[in-house]
Amino acid sequence: MGSYRFLLSRRWVSFAVVVVLLAGLAWWLGEWQFGRLHDRQGRNEVIRTNEARPPAPVDAVLSTDRGLAMSDEWRRVEATGTYDVDHTVIVRYRSNDEGAPGVDVVVPLVTDSGASLIVDRGFLQTDARSPDIGDVPPPPTGVVTVVGWARVNGTGDSTEIDTSGALSTRAVSSDAIGAAIGRPVYDGFVDAVTENGQPVPDLADRELPELDNGPHFFYGLQWWFFGVLAVFGFGYLAYDERKRGPRGEREQDRKRTDKVAKVKQTNVPAQYQRR
Repeated sequence: MGSYRFLLSRRWVSFAVVVVLLAGLAWWLGEWQFGRLHDRQGRNEVIRTNEARPPAPVDAVLSTDRGLAMSDEWRRVEATGTYDVDHTVIVRYRSNDEGAPGVDVVVPLVTDSGASLIVDRGFLQTDARSPDIGDVPPPPTGVVTVVGWARVNGTGDSTEIDTSGALSTRAVSSDAIGAAIGRPVYDGFVDAVTENGQPVPDLADRELPELDNGPHFFYGLQWWFFGVLAVFGFGYLAYDERKRGPRGEREQDRKRTDKVAKVKQTNVPAQYQRR
């Protein structure tokens, strides 16, 4: 049984560096998953708290000059105004819980303050094989009181408004919609729950997100297990080489090489060779 001096060789030092990097990466990915778990638990707690609160006036939660606080997302707000049907925005590439394709129908609600509240009235199922979404159910006329879940604006290029035909986008942002329609808007939008005390007709409402912890805990453990496995594997291989010597130089390896070398060489065809 030899010593561990072989660990100072270039081969083993390179191997150790690779193992350390892999173990460090696995640890970081595990921490990342547990961070996502912590964020999700915090979001779930905010949703549970806000779900139990009564509807608040829209001006108490949303503003025209500041973003919606994360602690207020999914809080129910109430606003009264008239729908600006001419500036209806279609949010494309949506699907319901069953995976059926469709669109969301978004209509600005002009309030007494002059600012418009961007209201996602709900989901409309469409034919995936046709770009024509058909007739969009119109909102109520006259003064309407809307209660809905406050939502943070979407971000990125997906919020750009296509103005080549009917207004459309891929994600809802009141900032982008306000710029497209030329009106002051509240920062953030709402998913409608009721209009004049009744569910939104002909459109499917938006349900609250699932309040489970998701797969992050087990993903985090999985990454940490991979890191531990890499370190354990390095230790085992080092112990094995100390005990039995380098692979390729062990007695059983030499015997195998000798056996191969002793194979009889002949030019006699195989069918005529003596068995």
